[in-house]
Amino acid sequence: MTDTIRLDPADNVVTATRALEAGHAVEGTATRALIPSGHKIATQAIAQGDAVRKYAQLIGYASADIAAGEHVHTHNVAFRNTDQTYDFGTDLRPARPVEPAVFQGYRRENGQVGTRNYIAVVTSVNCSATAARMIAAHFTHERLAEYPNVDGVVAYVHGTGCGMAGDGDGFEALQRVMWGYARHPNHAAVLMVGLGCEMNQIDWLLDAYGLRHSETFQTMNIQSVAGLRRTVEAGIAKITDMLPHANRATREPCPTSALKVALQCGGSDAWSGITANPALGYATDLLVAQGGTGVLAETPEIYGAEHLLTRRAVSTDVGERLIGLIRWWEDYTARNKGSMDNNPSPGNKKGGLTTILEKSLGAAAKGGTTPLTGVYKYAEEVRAAGFTFMDSPGYDPASVTGQIAGGCTLVCFTTGRGSAFGSKPAPTIKIATNSEMYARMTEDMDINAGDILSGGVSVEEKGREIFEMFLDVASGRPSKSEAQGLGDYEFVPWQIGAVM
Repeated sequence: MTDTIRLDPADNVVTATRALEAGHAVEGTATRALIPSGHKIATQAIAQGDAVRKYAQLIGYASADIAAGEHVHTHNVAFRNTDQTYDFGTDLRPARPVEPAVFQGYRRENGQVGTRNYIAVVTSVNCSATAARMIAAHFTHERLAEYPNVDGVVAYVHGTGCGMAGDGDGFEALQRVMWGYARHPNHAAVLMVGLGCEMNQIDWLLDAYGLRHSETFQTMNIQSVAGLRRTVEAGIAKITDMLPHANRATREPCPTSALKVALQCGGSDAWSGITANPALGYATDLLVAQGGTGVLAETPEIYGAEHLLTRRAVSTDVGERLIGLIRWWEDYTARNKGSMDNNPSPGNKKGGLTTILEKSLGAAAKGGTTPLTGVYKYAEEVRAAGFTFMDSPGYDPASVTGQIAGGCTLVCFTTGRGSAFGSKPAPTIKIATNSEMYARMTEDMDINAGDILSGGVSVEEKGREIFEMFLDVASGRPSKSEAQGLGDYEFVPWQIGAVM
């Protein structure tokens, strides 16, 4: 492993692969101070106001004169809002046909295919959260022992549903989340629990989305049932009746084209865009070649890289939808007195990421190279196959909640600083960007992409390893976060708008 990595000949910085003392020789110059691992070094003088480039792309502007060999980071790099020229469909690289692969999944009556077989207790409002948790808690491993094909009973509770406008972005997003979880292919049965007087009425959801009561879909309100205790008792009885129906589901061979994978990153570092994210991008290309779907999200974390995605848009309309999301976020952050550069987080910066532009260029690599076939609202059903994008915040639990509501049956999550994230009903696969963190958090990380940097493994080899894990986990192999029981508290619908 070399001491530094140059990603493109056009770059005026390189990245240190280990901590480098002052005076260390680097590309014809020498470091002027200690450079932490993962941080950038100027390879030429950069005048104040000039562009700082990495990935052959703009990542910021020098806020002071930067000498060759100097540490390049937040102390001497400034962020500016992007001012891009957008091209559409100029970089279309369709996936090559491949031999079809299969996994062992659950075929549902509506034609969807699941990777897990849960029963869901979905709340309409925070006021019914305790009831939902009590109902789900009744169904212990011991009580579910006679239903071996049921993975569990999960309560999806949240902190909103009332004190909000009855229309607009926030209300519509919450309704899409509830509908998405109600019809998710990883759920064999669903019980919805409300209070009764909340703004987010369950009956409105049923009318809006055409949901009908059945043996495996039931609803109830605490006020109508007459109190918490009776609601919990009634809920337990309803799910007890659902269990035999859910247990009839069995795994069978299913085409990989049925998989929808949420592409996520969190706790990112400088290696995210060099190891794990490109490897996940290669796995995404393999998935798309099978007819499957990859769903990239976190709109603030493609800011500064969106022009690369519009070039891959299958139509001008798809590209314009993506730009529309970028403009909405610029306005959203401005009216809330924030900045698009509020992200990266302190941990991201400690890991070597300086601006959101740099972070976004690495994050976008998770989407691979195939055409962008669709752009969706938060929690909207993802209908197009191939590489797609969903609007969401960069906050991982809220973003993943939207992707799962959109139909994702697996989540793949890259991390450099480390993460203890997990999700239900779609299990999360976690990929470490560096070997040091992987060694510290082996119990949490499913795959180490750090050996791309330190072990001579190619991005393509690692990408194929990730793709094979897609199939294994989709077929029932527990991911490490799943085996540790994560996912019961990571359901976080994005709360948009005023709380009233």
